[in-house]
Amino acid sequence: MNVLVVLGHPRTDSFGSALAEAYCEGAREAGAEVRELVVADLEFDPDVRADSPENQEMEPDLIDAQRRLRWADHLAFVYPNWWGTMPARLKGFLDRVLTPGFAFSFEGEGPGHDSLLSGRTAELISTMDMPPWVYRFIYRQPGNDAMKRATLGFVGVRTTRVTNLGPVRESDPSDRQEWLAEATRLGESLESGPEPRSVRARRRLKSWLSALRLQFYPMSLLAYGLGALAAAGTDAFSALAIWLGLAFVFFLEATTVLANEYADYETDSENAYAGPFTGGSRVLVEGDLGFGEVRRGALLTGSLAAVAGVEALAVGAGSTLATATAMAVLAVLALGYTLPPLSLSYRTLGELDVAVTHSIGVLLVGFLLAGGVSSDPLPWLLGLPFLLSVLPSITLAGVPDRDADRAAGKQTIAVRFGIDGAAAVAAGTALAAAGAGVIWILRGVPGYGPLVALSIPHGLAIAWAVRGLYRRPEPRRIDRLMALTLSYLVWFAVVPLYSLLRVA
Repeated sequence: MNVLVVLGHPRTDSFGSALAEAYCEGAREAGAEVRELVVADLEFDPDVRADSPENQEMEPDLIDAQRRLRWADHLAFVYPNWWGTMPARLKGFLDRVLTPGFAFSFEGEGPGHDSLLSGRTAELISTMDMPPWVYRFIYRQPGNDAMKRATLGFVGVRTTRVTNLGPVRESDPSDRQEWLAEATRLGESLESGPEPRSVRARRRLKSWLSALRLQFYPMSLLAYGLGALAAAGTDAFSALAIWLGLAFVFFLEATTVLANEYADYETDSENAYAGPFTGGSRVLVEGDLGFGEVRRGALLTGSLAAVAGVEALAVGAGSTLATATAMAVLAVLALGYTLPPLSLSYRTLGELDVAVTHSIGVLLVGFLLAGGVSSDPLPWLLGLPFLLSVLPSITLAGVPDRDADRAAGKQTIAVRFGIDGAAAVAAGTALAAAGAGVIWILRGVPGYGPLVALSIPHGLAIAWAVRGLYRRPEPRRIDRLMALTLSYLVWFAVVPLYSLLRVA
């Protein structure tokens, strides 16, 4: 491992200098090749005087510093905390050395940037004149966050560890010896990798949670609960079957999400407008997880879904044949969104597939497991407005992804009919869902009361909001519009669910 230790104190006779030396000693003991960069010894103008840092002539010391940063696998910044953040000398160094073209670039497509120092790690060792807990919990560590996220994170360097030492002003020689020993241990710990095992475990957990995209699960779980409650009045109702069916739905959703992550890598890697609701989780694109890991994860969750489904069928209250058929069709349609041979998202059927599986499909499984009969029209009546309310969000999700989907051969509604066509579908289905809700209120469908009528202004708001897509019919992030359409499900999922729960 190549380790660059950057001493950011404006003096070379500081306690920070001793800490940097102790860290270097430990890192060398761990087998790392270590170089030092003392900012106080560099000759450079810390102020950016040109219109942009790359247009200002680079001093030889800064050119050499860039070579060292490019050489390093791991960076250790040692500096004092002054006024909540780093000294001006270190800030000026970063302003001048992390230039466009070297550390980042805005030349790619989309509103974001390319991080050019990705693949490197860093850690921060900061001294201060306050107790570290005060800095963290009362002042909320502004300097650490600025360095970790806004600076190093921006250029692609992942901070693996932050160590705050203090208060230095009130310390005695034994305190300082203990801190020096800690700096040595930090360097020695590089023998097992650039980040502690606990940090590595948390990062892996975060990557898997990102891959699972849990923000989308409430849609299908609400539909399942709605179906189960609609049949909860039957004498054959089985709570165990309901819980096992819920596990089946959850693990099937997880399998579908992971399969989509795997199959959509080509379009996700080209997507310049990915957001929390579009463009995948990015764990494969950014290398947080490998293809083999995602494939094995999908196989594991698929196996768990199969086991939960079989167990639910064994204790379910409804017809085993009808329930098994509904489960099988649901699984085929869910996985067929991207996976061959169906590959429905490549045939302009993906949006309808998601709407069906996350509304009527899941709702029917819950209804049958709870003892309902397949000839009963109730699950279909409950599922139709739900289906229509899902379509606006899933259709608009194709807007930021349009160019990437087109390049990958996907035929989403936004690709086939244009962004204005997707806007028209979203507006039309939102208003159709509200209309169906009003009709169901008038017809006395269980779960539909006066509160569902609030879907009318919400649907009108969606129709009004998508006007912007006609004015600017090009891919871009639409996070607020996605939030507006996803929350539309409240009127056709949460409100009927609550009404049925009160009756039950």
